[in-house]
Amino acid sequence: MNITAAMVKELRERTGSGMMECKKALVETSGDVDAAIENMRKTGLAKADKKSGRIAAEGCIAVKISADEKIAAIVEVNCETDFVSKGENFEGFASQVVEQGLKDGVNTLEKLLEQPLNGDGSIEETRRSLVAKLGENINVRRFEQLTCEQGIVAAYLHGNGIGVLVQLTSDDAVLGKDIAMHIAASKPVCVEEKDVSQEAIAKEKEIFTAQAADSGKSPEIIEKMIAGRIRKYIGEITLTGQPFIKNPDIKVGQLLKEKSNSVTGFCRFEVGEGIEKKEENFLEEVMAQVKGGE
Repeated sequence: MNITAAMVKELRERTGSGMMECKKALVETSGDVDAAIENMRKTGLAKADKKSGRIAAEGCIAVKISADEKIAAIVEVNCETDFVSKGENFEGFASQVVEQGLKDGVNTLEKLLEQPLNGDGSIEETRRSLVAKLGENINVRRFEQLTCEQGIVAAYLHGNGIGVLVQLTSDDAVLGKDIAMHIAASKPVCVEEKDVSQEAIAKEKEIFTAQAADSGKSPEIIEKMIAGRIRKYIGEITLTGQPFIKNPDIKVGQLLKEKSNSVTGFCRFEVGEGIEKKEENFLEEVMAQVKGGE
């Protein structure tokens, strides 16, 4: 039977699923829309896609390091509520995902979602099934893997809300954990001054210049003020320029030098960062329900 665009459109509207999923489901049922919906509900596909537009800003971070500490992976998995994020099913899924990512050596989220999980289909298929089981939108939001030929990759997990991976040029697990803990708390943008983009510096200089314009000071003094502000800005956003969290009397760069070590890269994930959470007004919600029942 020929699967028409109108049939696909109807199934998409009734299930909220993607075009390719709908077309595939219709092919399998020879164009029977009701049968396609039933099959999609059984697999959790329709239910998962209908929930995909709901905000998922809760969740957890999971990390995994190889036995030789040369490779590490980190993943953020999101859900809608804190209650679900602390459940065994959800946390178990996040743990399995990061373990599979480390095992398979994938380096993109897209490839990660295609990987098989426990012989029960791909990670993406397992995610959809979990949506159907838990009744919430669940999203594998981001994934990163760090590797090093020399030195180690260290990690730190603060609860299940913040995770950090950090690459060191020399094998020092204690220092690695300390640096990772510092990154979790202090949120550096990059490792050192040379990693700061010229665009970022130019933007900050523009802001500082505008702020100093009405100071009444001479251009020479203003120039010195701006240079000082830029130095302070670079110190605040670079790992090596920040005061070490366990001993603020020294900078992280000084600590690394004393330990004859260097950081070549790091990754920091925090649950829900950058996601605009929906503002709930419970009074309005209750009133709307009351009015709806009148």
